[in-house]
Amino acid sequence: MDSQDIDAGRERWQFRYDDAVAAGRVRDADFTTLSGVEVDPVYGPPEGENVPGFERIGWPGEYPFTRGLHATGYRGKPWTIRQFAGFGNAEQTNERYKMILAAGGNGLSVAFDMPTLMGRDSDDPRALGEVGHCGVAVDSVSDTDVLFGGIPLGDVTTSMTINGPAVPIFAMMVVSAERQGFDPKQLDGTLQTDIFKEYIAQKEWIFPPEPHLRLIGDLMEYTDENMPRYKPLSVSGYHIREAGATAAQELAFTLADGFGYVELGISRGLDVNKFAPGLSFFFDAHLDFFEEIAKFRAARRIWARWMRDVYGATSEKAQWLRFHTQTAGVSLTAQQPDNNVVRTAIEALAGVLGGTNSLHTNALDEVLALPSEKAAQIALRTQQVIMEETGVTNVADPLGGSWYVEALTDKIEAEAEAIFQRILDLGGNNTEHPIGPMTAGLLRGIDDGWFSSEIADSAFTYQIALEKGDKKQVGVTVHTDATDEPLEILRISHEVERAQNETLAARRRDRDAAQLDATLSALRLAAQGTDNLVPYMLEAVRAEATLGEICGVLREEWGEYREPARV
Repeated sequence: MDSQDIDAGRERWQFRYDDAVAAGRVRDADFTTLSGVEVDPVYGPPEGENVPGFERIGWPGEYPFTRGLHATGYRGKPWTIRQFAGFGNAEQTNERYKMILAAGGNGLSVAFDMPTLMGRDSDDPRALGEVGHCGVAVDSVSDTDVLFGGIPLGDVTTSMTINGPAVPIFAMMVVSAERQGFDPKQLDGTLQTDIFKEYIAQKEWIFPPEPHLRLIGDLMEYTDENMPRYKPLSVSGYHIREAGATAAQELAFTLADGFGYVELGISRGLDVNKFAPGLSFFFDAHLDFFEEIAKFRAARRIWARWMRDVYGATSEKAQWLRFHTQTAGVSLTAQQPDNNVVRTAIEALAGVLGGTNSLHTNALDEVLALPSEKAAQIALRTQQVIMEETGVTNVADPLGGSWYVEALTDKIEAEAEAIFQRILDLGGNNTEHPIGPMTAGLLRGIDDGWFSSEIADSAFTYQIALEKGDKKQVGVTVHTDATDEPLEILRISHEVERAQNETLAARRRDRDAAQLDATLSALRLAAQGTDNLVPYMLEAVRAEATLGEICGVLREEWGEYREPARV
């Protein structure tokens, strides 16, 4: 790119920044270093300098958004501190949420227990011993009423990490908001709903792929028409990375999943410029500091290009890749757990320098149990120290133009593009598929076990590097001489399960049986046809149908997915 084009871009950036200042979208803050040196809101090449390939880097707030979505960077709005939490019953988790909000968190993120993630009630025989252990138990809308009690759902953004039974859980949240007096149109938040990554990595599915995609399409249609502020899909690379994928695989598999959902929306007749801004992403921030920063920058650039050039998105917001980041749980160690505070801080800083829109920092004890209150507060304070004390919010994309970072960004982008082509080839580049060619490749890769095999190979390669000493873990493979003091960890009492089941039994007794049966029958009939299922689920939830009952109806109609045996 020649100097005239670069200088013209700088002028466009200045116009956007000045417009944001005039509109009050830049914070009234001290944008100086600790020594009092005033810093500019963005840095780039000197005026008049030619920089080959600068169009791939660009300026913040301008296509291809390598340097961020907004001209102001974090001067306009810092990332949302969204701490992931959930344990025991709804009342216990509600207390933790109030602690997080009181301590300065400004967004909630719900972790559910395993029975809930699998669409089963707490008294299901398969739930024995699992209730409340890896997240909060939710059986019916009465639980979500308690979960969000005293927390106005119309005023707080809420993210829910759940996939297989995401739509009925969404319905419970909507009804709870209605009971608080809010119109669903007011709700702002995110539902994960990403079933592709379950088949690829995490393995928490219920139905075969096609009916799962139908549910997701129904949700996209419903929110598009009725809840314009709500984001119905958060496409997750986090669990793909945690399963052992490389940074490039995490990026490519995740964005390919996102392209599949874009094809799903288009196949439903939705306007890409309208529904695409409701898609968001969820990435892992691992320990290779610069690689992670490059990954996030490449992600924005790839997404913008594909949305514009492949899927026809013409609006900037439809080309934006918004993402949440969580520090890498798999990087935490049980040995010398205090070291995990350092690991988490480095990973969080990588997410911030990569331009994350929201962030969760893991607690030092999460490798052993759900976070204790003290550990959760340290994790929260880690973000606040980065935000308030380091100066990283003063400049948009402060590492932009670094030879190393830009080279890594280009390298990861190239690797991701090669993987996209491989996925398209798996599906035979099938433009006649009823959803789309990327979807065809995703489904074939799932059926063939290709994704699982690729991730397993990467995980094995890393493990060998650890065992040979090529890669190191402090306190595990090197510097192992410290003596650990026992940690006080959070333990979930069996009493939680007993009490949850007693409450569930009482709720079942108090329901209007005729109303319940009518709503479940209507849901069954709709599942046999083509109607949008969300309104039927909302009616079942209002009749106090449980999660297990709603999912049970759909299991009977659609069956359950069984992963094919691999040789």
